[in-house]
Amino acid sequence: MAGDIVPIELGLTEGNLFTLWAPRWREGDDEWEAFLGLDDDLYALPGVAELTAFVRTDDDNDLVDHPAWETIKKLQASELVPDDKHSYDLIGVPELAAEDPRPEVLAELEDALEIVRIIGEVCELAAVTKFFNGNPILGAVTVGTNNFTGRDGVDLWVRIGRLIAKHWDDVIDALDDVITVPKVDADAVTVAEDELAAAASAEDEDEPEFDSVDPLEDEDDDAEEDDDVEDEIDEDDFWAGVGIDPIRIYTDGGEFLTLRCYLGDDPVFLGKKGTVYGFGSERALTRFLADNDDHDLAKLSTFSEVQSAADTNEIEFDVLSENVYALQGIGEDILDGPRRVDSHQLDLAVELLTDAADYAGIDTVNEALATTTPLGWFVDYAVNPDPKRLAPSGPFDNEAEVWRALVHDFEDRLVKRG
Repeated sequence: MAGDIVPIELGLTEGNLFTLWAPRWREGDDEWEAFLGLDDDLYALPGVAELTAFVRTDDDNDLVDHPAWETIKKLQASELVPDDKHSYDLIGVPELAAEDPRPEVLAELEDALEIVRIIGEVCELAAVTKFFNGNPILGAVTVGTNNFTGRDGVDLWVRIGRLIAKHWDDVIDALDDVITVPKVDADAVTVAEDELAAAASAEDEDEPEFDSVDPLEDEDDDAEEDDDVEDEIDEDDFWAGVGIDPIRIYTDGGEFLTLRCYLGDDPVFLGKKGTVYGFGSERALTRFLADNDDHDLAKLSTFSEVQSAADTNEIEFDVLSENVYALQGIGEDILDGPRRVDSHQLDLAVELLTDAADYAGIDTVNEALATTTPLGWFVDYAVNPDPKRLAPSGPFDNEAEVWRALVHDFEDRLVKRG
């Protein structure tokens, strides 16, 4: 993962507590990872409303310098509700390890062990780091069910269960000791509670209602209305109308705005001869589109509409979330294994690198990411995790090196214009 702040739920001795986790991110040459807290305290709140209120009113914690902090402060309370993947029943880990090693059990246990290990590292909890460093067989959980088949596999699973049963109380005690429940402004909590209630009510209203009306009645009229709606959407969406997408790219060299479309299955960028033109501002891109047609997008029949809109300065570049590509930090995350990589960010990055390579007519990306290669296997497992599959095993230095080479090659073909 890189560049995010994630709400998480921790099941501890005092009950379920809510906090924020910032997976590894980079600032210049420095790399950081943190939780909501200050100095030696990890802040955790008894509810999402309290967490929301604290985030909105506190500016003295270890996450205030994170690039996403201001964004987190503006979120609605419902957006700070942890998803299932980031809800960890830490008290229940010994019971989980006592169950049969089914895929869903292993996946839940792996997630719980991983977040505890990270907390131990970030908060420098000796009991936690000792537990993991002194028991390397815990790493077998990350490989899925393959390690726990046959007599040897059953024995390994039993040994892991006994280790957890023996030492987990010490781990929980260390976590309890580092947790602090900070004071929160009561009025801010009330506002957040109202937001949560409103979101829950809206969700109930969105539940589909089934009428007893004959589904064939007025079918033609409904179809015509749907067509009218689709026509209105197409007419209102300039970029959908011209068949081109604005895209935004973040690299270690900066932030770039450019355009891409698909002719059939073939990607075409704003560029020429495999070189992608990137722009540091909307104004620079607008000016270029108005004044230039010596590039590959000029061959599109709809480009005249783009040029006309740019010439009159009636063009906006609203980039959809699926067209935002952040390449920074992925190479460093790969070093820590597939569980530490933001799978969504990685999937998007693979799409960008693959499209750019296809546009340039080179095969290096497809060859490097084939599932028969170490990097391809790593990426496929990270993007499509399955506890039934054998997980890639570290160290991942070679995979990270190959990934960095692919990114470097892409950056060489990304030329800043304006």
